[in-house]
Amino acid sequence: MAFDLIFWLLICFPLNIAFLASAFYQVLMLSDLEADYINPYDASSKINYFVVPEFIGQGLLCALFLFTGHWVMFLLMLPLASYHVMLYVKRQHLLDVTEVFRVLNAEKKFRIVKLTFYLTLVMITIFRLVLIVVNYFDMDDD
Repeated sequence: MAFDLIFWLLICFPLNIAFLASAFYQVLMLSDLEADYINPYDASSKINYFVVPEFIGQGLLCALFLFTGHWVMFLLMLPLASYHVMLYVKRQHLLDVTEVFRVLNAEKKFRIVKLTFYLTLVMITIFRLVLIVVNYFDMDDD
């Protein structure tokens, strides 16, 4: 019981919040680029700074779900982690400065979908934390 609480509170929740913040920041940078508030080089470098750490964190969290036996969460995160691996292997994971305006709409839509996915993961994590805490205190009453 204590391991579940530590796992969800100290590992899953902060990582999911970091993924959510990263996706929101990337959408914000692409929106600023679309409105011409920022130049393409700055937008690409600011977005690319977060890409590889996000991929590594996503893969680690997916592996942690696999090794700790949280099968539903593992299967929920597996498609995005697999897509990240495919992008990395094809060397398409970084935003290219010279082609940023050509792929702007597609990149923005992809990152909005990721933002929605990460928001769903945060809600599932919060629900899971509440369940663990309620069960923990319910067991203490007996």
